[in-house]
Amino acid sequence: MQVVEIIETEVPLEETMSANHSRLIHRLSVLLTPYEDQYDIMPELEFELPAGRFKPDVALVTKQAFDWEKDIIRYPTPPITAIEILSPTQSMDSLILKIRDGYFKSGVLSAWLVLPAIRTINLYLPNEAPISFNAGTLHDPAANIKMKIEAIFR
Repeated sequence: MQVVEIIETEVPLEETMSANHSRLIHRLSVLLTPYEDQYDIMPELEFELPAGRFKPDVALVTKQAFDWEKDIIRYPTPPITAIEILSPTQSMDSLILKIRDGYFKSGVLSAWLVLPAIRTINLYLPNEAPISFNAGTLHDPAANIKMKIEAIFR
């Protein structure tokens, strides 16, 4: 007779998604649809990059043909843009560190840090101070994306 030990584990809080977090992933993905000819919009895709494994909430990757019979578990090339949404269980410092020491050191060209509680998006570009948008149009020059802040947080 074989003995099997069952160990129960909880999902760590930083992996738990809130309602606002989920809503924003969906809304950003929909608002990025006009850019689908240029990028593949990839929510929750895991990347295997030089600085480690990362899973942005939404990533913009260079458009390419998909092979529906051969899937990729961890994408090997960095996205053009990584979008992170601050959830109630995350620290802003940890996400900024992820952007600066993870994404940018791996070749990501821009990152957005979405701050739902204050309806603001901070745009990060390598070696530059972040630019905050809480009204008007966010313009990401690295990805050549323009998006109305009011449409995101409506």
